[in-house]
Amino acid sequence: MKKHGIAILAILCMVLPAFAGGAKNKKGKTTVVFWTLSTRQNAVEPVIKAFNAANPDIEVKAAFYSTDGIKDSCKVAASSGALPNMWFNWGGTLGGFYSDNGLTYDLTNYAKENNWNKKFSAGALSLCMRNGKLTGYPTSYNVLDVYYRKDIFAKYNIAVPQTFDDFEKACATLKAHGIIPISTAGKYGWHVMRFIELLIEHYAGADAHDAMNQFKTSYNNKAVIQAFTKYKEFVDKGYFPEGFITADPDDTRMAVFSGKAAMDIQGPWYDGFIVQEEQDMNNYATFAFPSGGKNRLSAFAEMTQFNAKNTPAELNACIRFMDFYYNDTNTEKYAEYYNLPVPHVNAKMPAGQPNVPVMISTADKNGTFTITDQAFPTQVADALFNMEAAVANGQASPEQAAANIQQAVQSYQKK
Repeated sequence: MKKHGIAILAILCMVLPAFAGGAKNKKGKTTVVFWTLSTRQNAVEPVIKAFNAANPDIEVKAAFYSTDGIKDSCKVAASSGALPNMWFNWGGTLGGFYSDNGLTYDLTNYAKENNWNKKFSAGALSLCMRNGKLTGYPTSYNVLDVYYRKDIFAKYNIAVPQTFDDFEKACATLKAHGIIPISTAGKYGWHVMRFIELLIEHYAGADAHDAMNQFKTSYNNKAVIQAFTKYKEFVDKGYFPEGFITADPDDTRMAVFSGKAAMDIQGPWYDGFIVQEEQDMNNYATFAFPSGGKNRLSAFAEMTQFNAKNTPAELNACIRFMDFYYNDTNTEKYAEYYNLPVPHVNAKMPAGQPNVPVMISTADKNGTFTITDQAFPTQVADALFNMEAAVANGQASPEQAAANIQQAVQSYQKK
């Protein structure tokens, strides 16, 4: 009981003071609070310092969280009415929770009045829309590809897979030489999901996959069963790291960087990690997962959401900071801490990150689908995540996985 009370107090101490800024402080400044990812702290802190110095009428403060930490903290803050002035979020259902519950500032009219259609790419804006409302300030448009170690592939004479059969043979060759084929981690579910959704795309095809994600057709079908069957086969063959189901997804890159693993399904931020970790960029490249159809890439948007309670002065301060944070000077200076290119019209590709334009080009050619945890409402995504672990551990069959996901869909639809 004592530990439980301390945990609650810690959350309240963390969350409630963070929103106490807002309005005018004693110095007559408009103070706003920004919650964002800890992986970007090395850029955000100096950017805030520079912004505050250049804008004496505004003071920006920040708090930093892990990928899943910010999800949890925002949900706690939402339930207690203590959200900050602005916070990092994703598009789709993740950001949609805050819009659906009236917690985010509706930017639709602001965007029209300030010609955001000429500032931001149409794709990024569309992924930040929810029920006809613009729910956030677009900060990135991401596509995911299979990153691989070129040097490891070359060492074992593995060609870039062109078919799914090629991919399986590559995995078998890597495993035979003591290399983990695919680095993934099951804690929280979303990293393993990246592989599951590609298997579903492979067995179902693009049109059927889209129909399932839009809940137009059932998830309890042959293609989903085949996808989970193949996933279980990969688990049993040791194609993922030992103990991956309980591993932290933020650590998957370390296995690849150390040469213990050869592949990881990642987005454009991975080039930034390669730079940060002082890896040899020449050892890394990407390829589209050979789904046997269009070889589409999953895609998603990131954004900054603004509190619906913001005053006009606070909203103005937040947007001025976002414009500064994502200007050309800062994105070039701290390039490895951004998901580049920024979602602006005619945005420049990042220097020193050669895989980014390749992925963008591949997405343009092959097409994309919305990443599953943004396509699904939370309760359906949770059902998928639970089945990933259950099937891997032999606690559920592929048939049960398909049935349970569809049951979650039907439960959601009833509500």
